[in-house]
Amino acid sequence: MRLIILGAPGVGKGTQAKKITAKFNIAHISTGDILRAEISNKTELGSKAQEFVSSGRLVPDDLIMAMIKDRFKSPDLEKGFLMDGFPRTIEQAEKFDEILDELNLKLDKVINIILDKNEIIKRITNRIVCNSCKKVFKLADFSDRELKCDSCNSVLSKRADDSEVVVVKRLEVYEIQTKPLIEYYSNKKLLADIDGLGTEEEIFERILNHL
Repeated sequence: MRLIILGAPGVGKGTQAKKITAKFNIAHISTGDILRAEISNKTELGSKAQEFVSSGRLVPDDLIMAMIKDRFKSPDLEKGFLMDGFPRTIEQAEKFDEILDELNLKLDKVINIILDKNEIIKRITNRIVCNSCKKVFKLADFSDRELKCDSCNSVLSKRADDSEVVVVKRLEVYEIQTKPLIEYYSNKKLLADIDGLGTEEEIFERILNHL
């Protein structure tokens, strides 16, 4: 199973990606997670990416493509993969097609999660993340208890790029640069539109109906 998951920031791509990869035992490739790790570790790549992520801009293609090419050298991709957070532009999609052609691989489906803009802003500005296991929580659920992860007991915190100002900027970038991917993959007969409103399980069931 070779998949791509699309959708604006905050629609739940990461959550559904984990469910899908666990269900089909395929590799979860998240450029977002890779970038956050690089930034946290203060690597050379992380330093370059920090200014883009903090302001809601896209990380340059040369940095992204280098990571993708290295990742595809790993043996865990033999059973399949799910691309989470990539591609983000038509140019990236075309370059990714070239990589797949070189490896004689074809995509099976592109999942596109859809959610209203106001709901996205509400979700992102209300979320906090575990510093260790990266599990996501709602800040409103912690009004009377300590900000600790219920899975690993680590401290929860708000991402610097989850402020409303940055979220609005990210959505503007998405509309201009990323949304055209919907038409790109629709023309290839690969796109499956998924309603992103509801519980995690309801959304997951909708996705499974297309796979």
